[in-house]
Amino acid sequence: MISVVIIGKGNVGIHLYKAFLNADGIGVTQINSRNLENVPIADVTIIAVSDDAIAEVSSKVKNSFVVHTSGSVSMISLKNKTDRGVFYMLQTFSKNKEVDFSEVPFCLEAENNEKYLFLEKLAKSIGNNVYQIDSKQRKAIHVAAVFVNNFTNHMYKMGNDICIEHQVPFEILQPLIEETAIKVKTLLPEKAQTGPAIRNDKKTIKNHLDLLNNKQKEIYTIITKSIQNGD
Repeated sequence: MISVVIIGKGNVGIHLYKAFLNADGIGVTQINSRNLENVPIADVTIIAVSDDAIAEVSSKVKNSFVVHTSGSVSMISLKNKTDRGVFYMLQTFSKNKEVDFSEVPFCLEAENNEKYLFLEKLAKSIGNNVYQIDSKQRKAIHVAAVFVNNFTNHMYKMGNDICIEHQVPFEILQPLIEETAIKVKTLLPEKAQTGPAIRNDKKTIKNHLDLLNNKQKEIYTIITKSIQNGD
């Protein structure tokens, strides 16, 4: 039995706790980051708190192996005096949306091979996709993830704003969103690109710009030029 303590009760901590709770061979305890004096002894302590709090929280943990779940914080930012590592899950977590961990990539890092293999075993108790990723690579992946997830979701928000303004249901765009996501599983993104920008359809681009407000025009223009320049 592998004993796990999760520090943090945000979105990541909650979903991870639920997953380990249902995993064979794992005993898991979850605590709030404000109760660090009550951290039980465990094989691994997983810190799932905000990036800014990782250093302070880790400095108060005495357990033998401490890891964090951040995509943008280096392993050496952990301030515990024992073994350190990273247990980063490349997925978006929302409190009321279930996560299928069998589809989640686990990006793992440890200070030695023994601890890495331990994290690999831990990840495979709830998932299938495991990658050995160092802190520099993970930072790059996190930035890429912001583009394909956070920024893309903001584009959905802007599309929804336009739909609301013109009394069109946003659901009409959902098959298009799904097809685009499916396409990039088999095509490079640049090969999957369609639309007026890649066609240099100046008439359609002007018609679009005439429809948009100033902020939308600014973003539309920047992205159009980026597509046309092959950036």
